[in-house]
Amino acid sequence: MARIVMKFGGTSVANIDRIRRVSELVDDEVKAGHEVAVVVSAMSGETNRLVELVDVLDGDGDQGGAIEDEYDAIVSSGEQVTSGLLAIALRRRGVKARSWLGWQIPLKTDMAHSKARISDIETLAMDPSLKDGVVGVVAGFQGVSSDGRISTLGRGGSDTSAVALAVALKADRCDIYTDVDGIYTTDPRIAEDARRLGKISFEEMLELASLGAKVLQTRSVELAMNNNLPIRVLTSFAQPGEDNPGTIVCNEEETMEERVVSGVAYSRDEAQITLLRLEDRPGTVAAICGVMADANVIVDMIVQGRSRAENAANLTFTVGKRDLEKALKALEAVKGDIGFEDIISDSKVTKVSIVGIGMRSHTGVAKTMFDALAKRGINVEVIATSEIKISVLIDAEYTELAVRTLHSAFELETA
Repeated sequence: MARIVMKFGGTSVANIDRIRRVSELVDDEVKAGHEVAVVVSAMSGETNRLVELVDVLDGDGDQGGAIEDEYDAIVSSGEQVTSGLLAIALRRRGVKARSWLGWQIPLKTDMAHSKARISDIETLAMDPSLKDGVVGVVAGFQGVSSDGRISTLGRGGSDTSAVALAVALKADRCDIYTDVDGIYTTDPRIAEDARRLGKISFEEMLELASLGAKVLQTRSVELAMNNNLPIRVLTSFAQPGEDNPGTIVCNEEETMEERVVSGVAYSRDEAQITLLRLEDRPGTVAAICGVMADANVIVDMIVQGRSRAENAANLTFTVGKRDLEKALKALEAVKGDIGFEDIISDSKVTKVSIVGIGMRSHTGVAKTMFDALAKRGINVEVIATSEIKISVLIDAEYTELAVRTLHSAFELETA
C-alpha cells in the first residue's frame, strides 16, 4: 500500500462528465489499497472568467489602494467548487471522501497575494483522515496568509499545492494528470513530430517550466527536486485499460538517456523594457532591480550595452507581460533619481529556449542554434545562458518558425 497524491488540472475537471471520469481514476487507486489525496484546479476557463470580472472593476479608477487580497478571495473560489463536486462524485461511487480548502489544512503562505509562496503545511487534521480511508480532495492554488486572508500561489499553482502536499504527507509519489500524455520535446501543437520523453531530470524540467513549458509550474518542480519526490505526468483522457505511462520527472542519474538537448520551450508571456542613456555608474542596475523588486515585478533576461552618449548605457530587460504597466509606472516614478532619458517597451516578443543536461559536456550547441535561426532569417534581440540552457528573445511573429527550426536542428524528433 502506498500514499499517493493525484493532481488534476482544469481540462481534466472541465465539466461534470470529466469530474465523473476523475472519480473513476481516484477510485481505481483506492481499490488498489492506496491512501489517496487529490488536488484539483478550477474547471477549465473558470479562473479566466473570474480574473476578467476583477479586470472590469480595475477600470473604474485608482482609488482605494491595492486589491490583491480581494483578487485572491475571488479567483480561489473556482477550486473550491471543483473540490466539492469531486468529493460528491466520489461519494456517489461509494468512496469515502471530503473536500479541504487551503485554510482548513492549513496550507500557510507569505503575504505576497497572487504570487504567494508556501511557508508551511500542517497535516495534523488531514493525516488521520487519510489513514481512515477517506480521500482528501484539496482545492489547489490556494492557502492562507500570515494575516489570515486567502492567498493564491500564481497561475498553475495547483501543481505546487500538489507537490508541497505530497512532501508534507510523506507520499510515495505525486501524479500530475493533464490533457497531454507526458512531457514532450516541444509543444506538439507547433511541431507535429514532437516526441514524448519517458524520463526527464528535475533540472531539465525546472528549466523548461521556467522558460515557458506549461505542463508543470516552476515551483512545483523545484520543490520536488529539493525533496527528491518523483513526479509522474500523465493524461486523464486515456480510456480505461489504455496504456498510460506518462513521463517520470526524477534525478538526473535515473534518466539514463544521453541527450545534448532535451527540449525546446517558448514563452509568449514576455515584455521587453529598454532604458535609454542610463547613467553608467556602479550600482545603477542594482537600483533598477530594487525598484522592480519593490513593485513585486520579476526581472528575467538582462543585457546592457554602451550608448553613443558619453558615460551612458542602454539597459534592456524582460518582465512578465501582465506586469509591464506596473513596471513602467514604477520606473517613471524614479526616472530622475536613477538617471535615464527615456523608456521603450515592447510586448510583441517571445522567449525561445533550448534545454539539455548534455550541454554541460558538448561544444558547438550555441553555434548550431544561432546558425539555424540565422538561416531562417530570425533576428535575436537578447541572449541569456546557463549551464544547461540557451534562451533568445525574438519577434513574436517568428515564434512557431523558431520552435520548429530548433526542434529539427537538434534532431529531437528521433528517439
